[in-house]
Amino acid sequence: MKKPSNLLVILSDQHQAHAMSCAGHAVAKTPHLDALAARGTRFTNAYTPSPICVPARAAFATGQYSHQVRLWDNAMPYTGTPRGWGHALQDKGVRVESIGKLHYRTIEDDAGFDVQHIPMHVHDGVGMVWGSIRKEDERVYHKEVRMMGDYVGPGDSSYTRYDKAVTDRTCDWLSDAAGDQEPWCLYVGLVAPHHPLVAPQEFYDLYPLDSLPPDKLSPKDGYEQHPWIKKLAFAMVGEDGWKDAHERRQAIAAYYGLTSYMDHNVGRIVAALKASGQYEDTTIIYSSDHGENLGVRGLWGKMNMYEESASIPLIVAPAPNAEVRPRAQCATTASLLDVSETILDHFDADLPGQRPGQSLYALAASQDNPERAVFSEYHAVGAVSGAFMLRKGRWKLIEYVGYAPELFDLEADPEETTNLAGHPEQAAVLAALQGEMRRICDPETVDAMAFADQEKMIENYGGKNIAATLGAPSATPPPKTD
Repeated sequence: MKKPSNLLVILSDQHQAHAMSCAGHAVAKTPHLDALAARGTRFTNAYTPSPICVPARAAFATGQYSHQVRLWDNAMPYTGTPRGWGHALQDKGVRVESIGKLHYRTIEDDAGFDVQHIPMHVHDGVGMVWGSIRKEDERVYHKEVRMMGDYVGPGDSSYTRYDKAVTDRTCDWLSDAAGDQEPWCLYVGLVAPHHPLVAPQEFYDLYPLDSLPPDKLSPKDGYEQHPWIKKLAFAMVGEDGWKDAHERRQAIAAYYGLTSYMDHNVGRIVAALKASGQYEDTTIIYSSDHGENLGVRGLWGKMNMYEESASIPLIVAPAPNAEVRPRAQCATTASLLDVSETILDHFDADLPGQRPGQSLYALAASQDNPERAVFSEYHAVGAVSGAFMLRKGRWKLIEYVGYAPELFDLEADPEETTNLAGHPEQAAVLAALQGEMRRICDPETVDAMAFADQEKMIENYGGKNIAATLGAPSATPPPKTD
């Protein structure tokens, strides 16, 4: 039996699914991701299990939903329990290491890596505890801090410098691994295009302000936010934080600049792989933990179930010598949890337990399946109750506990402009999707469970007054790299 190829998993942070030129984006320039897509399969309907960093990454580590592992928000990082795909690879004797952002608790935890190189974990091993105080009459606000950063535009930040260090270390690692006789698995975590929205000048310059796409679904033009969304938006400084329209456009240009900077670093990594002589024998998976609203609907950051936030890019590029002829695109709905299963499948590793994911290899090898559903949930900062999403075929259902649902026909309405949940002619579709969601979890029960776990954690920290002071107000500071 032929040995499996090496596996390189690259996970960026906050990359919109459609912000790639291979996805037909109007302005995004991503030549290196395009090359990966041309070599492999791009999954066109992929989603995060939770549209915020820490729960998404905990779900990815374990292959389980947030409500299964009960790691709900940015103050509940993965600690190595339950065991995940990294542990399963270690059990098989596969060399498995990480470089860059993980957003777990601490390097001291056994999280399933032989070595963690310059890892970024939650701030002080604690994370954003203040964001766990979510009840509407108790919520904590950081209105003195603009989520996207004090300055937006061209330049360098601690995040761009961190990504350079991560990429440098990855290139060195690949060179050192050239003599390995057994297949390895390397996870690389890049932080771009996550805010602060400061992009290196050469990449910022790729996006003149007059070339940017027009605003979509803007409240100033009459768009009405869903009541749950309106409460979420109020909890953070977003659309209300810009000095003027010019600065807002600079922020958008910087986001796309960071996207191209991230793509540039992916290109550097692939070039190092080729230089090391391992390119032909290495499968590459690229994805992101969640997306970015980027001003659509007057929203910034992530934290909701609309396409800009919950949809993620996903590319699987088999090793050139794998004798696999992948199809260019797969429209079957997929999830970051499927990446977890793919890693296990790649090395034929065993991880006991019930998990909802499937190997992307199998999905790509089969015909598109409109009956497959994927699920996401949100219980973190700004959410006055849980939000839940089910995507199946052309339909997307969003449930908000205590609020009216939203139903979108993404085939006819890809911009999610028309909520069909109240339309009598779609009552049967709504009921069927709600029934399918409840076969995964009961939203009301899970919502109560999340609040109870968060309240217990807050009490363990000494109560709300102390918890309100714990955690970075916005982006997690990166570690020192020198």
